[in-house]
Amino acid sequence: MFFWIIATISAFFVKGLCGFANTLVFTTILSFGNNNVNISPVELLLGYPTNIILAWKERKSIKWSVCLPLALLVIIGAVPGALFLKNANTSLIKMIFGVVIVFIGLEMLLREFQTKKTKPSKAVLVMIGVLSGLLCGLYGIGALLGAYVNRVAENSSSFKANICVVFLIDNTFRIILYGVWGIITFNILKQVIILIPFMFIGLSLGMISGKFLDEKIIKKTVVIMLIISGAALILNSL
Repeated sequence: MFFWIIATISAFFVKGLCGFANTLVFTTILSFGNNNVNISPVELLLGYPTNIILAWKERKSIKWSVCLPLALLVIIGAVPGALFLKNANTSLIKMIFGVVIVFIGLEMLLREFQTKKTKPSKAVLVMIGVLSGLLCGLYGIGALLGAYVNRVAENSSSFKANICVVFLIDNTFRIILYGVWGIITFNILKQVIILIPFMFIGLSLGMISGKFLDEKIIKKTVVIMLIISGAALILNSL
């Protein structure tokens, strides 16, 4: 339980500080000693309230024409993703997750040095949406989706509003799906209840620290750490 507490505080500290990467941090820390089928539902239930709070707070910036099509594509991809999570070889999942972390980390790092936003095509929208659904079904990862929304959002409020609506729809769907398929168990619920206070501790510390630290430097540091962790996870799975 010690590592679960550390992962929870660290992940939601990053969430409070940067507004993203909590799932990546949480799953990366725990994947070295746990199966993803036990990690994803815990993080899903811990992160669900944060999406409700942020979506409501930034509700004036919600663009339904942006978030609803993305949410639909994510849900379509979440079904095979959840099936793979339930039935696939755990070593293979960890290796794939390591590759995904490195890929997303590099994309995030490159995006930090870009000053001009680009407008992706509809084909890119479909590809990102379905792939994000697969990643959400497997690990709850929405970083790839966040990379897209960040390009089309006008400001940080717009980004948070629309990405959180997509996450909220996806999370609601996956909670139902995980429950029906038996991925969410009574032991998972007990673990979530134990970790909820640590989630709020991490989130609060992150939000407080964000007032004093340079957000851009923190984002780059987090991304670099994720890339290193992903590479280490790939090597550990070989």
